[in-house]
Amino acid sequence: MLPLNYFLFLQIILFLFITPGTPRIVIISYSMNYGVQKCIWTALGDITANFIQATLVIFVLGSFFSDNPNFLNTFKWVGIIYLMYLAYDVYQSKPKDISSNNLSQKSFFSFFKDGFLVAGTSPKAWMFFPLIFPQFIDFSSNYIVQFFILITTYMVLDFASLIGYAILANKLIVWIKANPKVINTISACVLLVIAVIIAMTQQY
Repeated sequence: MLPLNYFLFLQIILFLFITPGTPRIVIISYSMNYGVQKCIWTALGDITANFIQATLVIFVLGSFFSDNPNFLNTFKWVGIIYLMYLAYDVYQSKPKDISSNNLSQKSFFSFFKDGFLVAGTSPKAWMFFPLIFPQFIDFSSNYIVQFFILITTYMVLDFASLIGYAILANKLIVWIKANPKVINTISACVLLVIAVIIAMTQQY
């Protein structure tokens, strides 16, 4: 059984994933600096965090967040600090020759961790799942199956869009070699702007 208004759900998340939010800014920079293959681990970290978030907020923590807004504020500031760290890390990194075997000492787990923490500390993500998912679930029917259809759809499309951004960014590597600090500076500035916007506008 498909969830309620499943195709409307598809439209919403496709629009969401086309919009270049924080995870996609990170993916773009990592693709240009480390190559597409390393970005697979960052994308896997992102969707793993999303799966945990969705499962917890739908089945465990939905009412807890509503009753304890300070908890979301804590997540907000942890996320802001981590975005500032990533902005610094991105700015300091240098585009590599991705055909080289000596890409970076950065481990696969480190890429996974970055994707996981960027998604996992996002207050917007913690609010998205309890606000959006219940609108497409018929709780009088087999809601667990419906939930897994929704979250599987979300994760597959999220992963595909992240890798799509990585491939597109990687195609620009020739231009980046001629302008090695431009994209890193832009990406770092965008991450800092996002951190400032979150700090100033998201109140819980």
